[in-house]
This record gives sequence, structure tokens and C-alpha cells, in this order.
Amino acid sequence: MVEAVLFASAEPVTIGDLEARMPHGSDAAQAVEILQKRYEGRGVRVVRVGEAWAIRTAPDLGFLMQKETVETRKLSRAAIETLAIVAYHQPCTRAEIEEIRGVSVSRGTIDQLLEMEWIRLGRRRMTPGRPVTFVVTPQFLDHFGLENARDLPGLKELRAAGLLENRPPPGTIPLGDGREDEADEDQTELFEEE
Repeated sequence: MVEAVLFASAEPVTIGDLEARMPHGSDAAQAVEILQKRYEGRGVRVVRVGEAWAIRTAPDLGFLMQKETVETRKLSRAAIETLAIVAYHQPCTRAEIEEIRGVSVSRGTIDQLLEMEWIRLGRRRMTPGRPVTFVVTPQFLDHFGLENARDLPGLKELRAAGLLENRPPPGTIPLGDGREDEADEDQTELFEEE
């Protein structure tokens, strides 16, 4: 019965939801463990997504599904940056996102991520103004094949994948040696009035 529910459900299902559908006294957690072992090394796997469970294609066979995927819309650069900040710094407030990005975050960017159900409103901070925080959702974790946010790649993995540049951060390399450029001195002579 657990296998049937997991197979038919498009969304991950919690143990509590599984037990609510099963006869009284059934142990859904034990059934999930048995299914995990049964599907080990096969084309599909029983995987944990946050606090829920789902049947997903085995990672080594994901290439077979590439033709089946449909890209509905691309995220803007602002949305990608905002999503990354929320994922790596959650729970975080809008002000913290703006501080990290260095620019203000438009309401539309947050609304788009909320609409896609990749972020959700978290608890309010116990600071003046009680700002709302944002956290990633189980849908975000499921989309990227993560069990929880701690499974996000670190700096070394991102650099190895070529997603981060190996340049030093801005401000760590001196830009000049303190002397004025000789070309600048010559330039001022051209614009002097006679």
C-alpha cells in the first residue's frame, strides 16, 4: 500500500500521511525502509525529501529523462541570486538579502519565487519591526534532488564545477602603486587654454 501511494503521488508524502491512508496499526516507516532496500540498485529509488518520501528516477539514469523535461520559464539573474542567498543563508530577511546582493530586491522577484513554491515565509525575527524571514521549500529540495539544505554544494564543489571564478575577492589586490600615471599628466596639457 505504501508503494502504491508513493508511486501515484506527484508530491513527496510524509510518514503521517501514509499512516493515515493505511489500516490501523500499520507501520509506514518500516514499510518505507523495506521499499528503500528493495529498490536499491534499480531504476527508481525511494528517497527522502525533507520530512517526506517519494519514488524518483535513479540518479545514474537521469539522462534518460532529459528529453522529457520541459523548461517553462527561466529565472532572472536577480531571482537566481535571491534564491541562492535564501538557500545558503536561511532563514534570512529581505534586508539581509539586499545587504548580501548589494542592491534592493524587487517585490516581483520574491513573488516569483513564492509562486514557484521554491521559497516560503519563515518565522518572524524577534528584532525591532519583527521582519519576516524566507526559507527554501521541500519543492525546491525535490527539484534539485536534495534531502535537506545542508546538501547544497560548498565553495570547493562549485569551483570544481566551474560555477565560481578562482579570482580573489574584490579589494584584496592593490590597484595601483600610488604614483600618478604619466599619460594623465600629458593629457592635462592638451586641455589647457592658451
